[in-house]
Amino acid sequence: MVLLSLTASHRELDLDALERLSTGSSSVGRVVVGTCGPVAGAVVISTCNRFELYLDVDAPLSGDSVRHATRHVAELVAHASGVTGDVAARSFTVRTGPEVTEHLFAVASGLDAMVVGEREIAGQVKRSLAIAREQETTSKTLELLFQTASRTSKRVGTDTELGAAGRSVVALALDLAESELPPWDGARAVLIGTGSYAGASVAALRARGCEDISVYSQSGRAEAFAESHGVRPVDSLVQALADADIVVSCSGARGRALAARADGDLAGTDQAGTDQAGTDEAGTDEVALGDMVAGNFGGQTTLPRGLSGEAGPEASLGHVLDAAAVVRARERAADRAGDEPEPRPLVILDLALHRDVDPRVADVEGVLLYDLATLKAHAPAVAHDVVAQAQGIVDTAARRFEETRLGREADAAVVALLDEAEVRVVAEVDAAVARLTGELALRGEPAPEESDVDVIARDVRKRVHAELHDKIVAVRARATAEARAAESALVQGAVALTMTASTQRDADHRSSR
Repeated sequence: MVLLSLTASHRELDLDALERLSTGSSSVGRVVVGTCGPVAGAVVISTCNRFELYLDVDAPLSGDSVRHATRHVAELVAHASGVTGDVAARSFTVRTGPEVTEHLFAVASGLDAMVVGEREIAGQVKRSLAIAREQETTSKTLELLFQTASRTSKRVGTDTELGAAGRSVVALALDLAESELPPWDGARAVLIGTGSYAGASVAALRARGCEDISVYSQSGRAEAFAESHGVRPVDSLVQALADADIVVSCSGARGRALAARADGDLAGTDQAGTDQAGTDEAGTDEVALGDMVAGNFGGQTTLPRGLSGEAGPEASLGHVLDAAAVVRARERAADRAGDEPEPRPLVILDLALHRDVDPRVADVEGVLLYDLATLKAHAPAVAHDVVAQAQGIVDTAARRFEETRLGREADAAVVALLDEAEVRVVAEVDAAVARLTGELALRGEPAPEESDVDVIARDVRKRVHAELHDKIVAVRARATAEARAAESALVQGAVALTMTASTQRDADHRSSR
């Protein structure tokens, strides 16, 4: 088994590019496992600032096969998102072996977050594994990897000041908005959406003293959320906005709609043999890609019909909150203000990667719109010693995980040696019993009893295993070294691939200026 990850986050891409790339992320893991035979498992992490795929590949990988595997997955992502295959391939950072473990543990612990130390990511990592279980795309190795990542995150949260700071995207957004708002105990807040960020927003608002909180949901979940969180449900979003000082939008409804559209485009690709890449309708590039992946992985690969590197139409679905609704709300607020010079400003926080709020809302008079790009620009730094302490915990956990994983690789060689030793034990016991039987017969005595045979077997096994000890140590060391060397070569190949992609991203960025 080889671990392979393809990751894209706020560190490599601007959020617009990340938004386009992650469209259809909910189906990618299932499709990869369903269409690429050697991929034994896949877990996808898709959040407001990252899109990452973790794969468990049941085949030996070389540098070429890493490139081909990356290209195959990139084509699937491209088909779901509407970007070209080349753009998708260039967007990912590719990791293999121990680098996969180190990166995931850092992500789960908040060290790679937009707001360093944020704790929401720990829950998102857990939910990603739960979704993979539901879709039946996880594997034993990925289960152990993600569970260990969660335990590492918990230790960082309890043993360092990073976890005690209460840092999060929601907290940063509220801190930025605070100067434009009335005192928190008199502020009126409206939440759009009922997901995990909505719950975190309620907690963060109350921690600041805000108690006047309403919730709106397009999906009809507002009443249930309101009852469980002690807030007020609203049916009319425009009416709620007219009364609000701050809006926190985190529904992700547009992202789910885009994903559903992409899911429909990929429907049927899970069933092997349904849409073969080699049919007349498939292009020659698709056949070649399938052949490359199958040839280098040593397994069968089935690609969706019509899959290609050509750019698909950019998905364009309506925003949850558009400029027209905000204008109407501001007009109502102005009417209520009466003789006051102007109504209080409205602060809108859009925390959804696939924007809930139409960017043109920022042009409405009296409205301040903060989105994820704004938050990224204002993310505060963390003390170096605090980060170093957390990084030390992550590094130690990753090293131990890798030692355990590589130890399992070595165990196969040790088991083979033990099997050989057992064959030797049986042969020597049989020979010793035969000699004893002959000696007893010459003296006219009966054949050895079962207890005599057990004593002989115990003595032989003890002697053979004692002689085997040094061999086991040597075999384990050699197998571990070979596994490390093989993974080191893979890592170098992945690094080269990532550097090429990074160079191309930089070139694309310069040409777009």
